Amino acid sequence: MVRIVLVRGDITAEAADAVVNAANSSLLGGGGVDGAIHRKGGPEILAACQDLRRSHYGKGLPTGRAVATTAGRLPARHVIHTVGPVWSADEDRSDLLASCYRESLAVADGLGDRTVAFPAISTGVYGWPIDDGARIAVAAVRAAEAAGTEVEEVRFVLFDATAYAAFEAAVAADDA
Repeated sequence: MVRIVLVRGDITAEAADAVVNAANSSLLGGGGVDGAIHRKGGPEILAACQDLRRSHYGKGLPTGRAVATTAGRLPARHVIHTVGPVWSADEDRSDLLASCYRESLAVADGLGDRTVAFPAISTGVYGWPIDDGARIAVAAVRAAEAAGTEVEEVRFVLFDATAYAAFEAAVAADDA
């Protein structure tokens, strides 16, 4: 069974097998979680992302997909980059958001990673409502568990009290 742990804090400080980056499609860094991971992880992460752009992802990483690089100077073995969808009031993009979590866990499985730290993907500048984002994240982890992921611990690392409360409610609703 996948153990879900909630942490209020800085994802770049999490000691885990893999840290998930809420990346932009360029894979070359940006703001928010993406910028923080690139800054603290150091130039090794950027160099690995540049290699990915030159080889497999010339047009960038598609939304909902995930790919791994070194973690550079982070206290993790890998960074798994995933591109979340921008929230839309007119179009249901929930499956793309769920795919970020499922794909990231599949990449972690392929690497033998057993502890994975996630941010609240798409709930920052991409505008996804935090309560819905939390519900989708928890459901996607449970779906990956049912599909046989070998990840043992999923840690949601949440930047503020509002996000923590939303994930706490989503986990409680899932346990009910």
